[in-house]
Amino acid sequence: MIETTFVYDTYIATTPEKLWKALTNGEFTKKYWFENEVQSDWTVGSTVSYLNKDGKVVDQGTVLINEPYRLLSYTFNWLADETVREHEPRVTFELKQMDSTVKLTLKQEHILPTDLRDENEGFHGYNNGWPAILSNLKSLLETGSTLPAITI
Repeated sequence: MIETTFVYDTYIATTPEKLWKALTNGEFTKKYWFENEVQSDWTVGSTVSYLNKDGKVVDQGTVLINEPYRLLSYTFNWLADETVREHEPRVTFELKQMDSTVKLTLKQEHILPTDLRDENEGFHGYNNGWPAILSNLKSLLETGSTLPAITI
């Protein structure tokens, strides 16, 4: 089956250390990821869980790469999705220092055509979801506040 990859770059006026903490600290993720909290010890092979505002695990994966302040990669499974997949979806964050800015590249791999079929999910969701999350992250790190409430 043909798979798709979603890639998104943004530039954030911060340090790799602050950005890394923002990506890996659950209390921080709740501020910009629409109240979703990430939980993991970030050791390769460990579980990564995303909890919604009610504390229910909604997404889960396994840490694949952890190179602090540079590269973080993990599988990303939607627990409500029962699609049989050849490859697990994978999310990778790459951080690259550029003077006083960090280039953050997000890559989500192994997106199936069936992930793209519902207009409120899939690629429509990737095109709106990831940019909204990362814009919130950028605003929070640069100004101390997220964007005004939006629905993704």
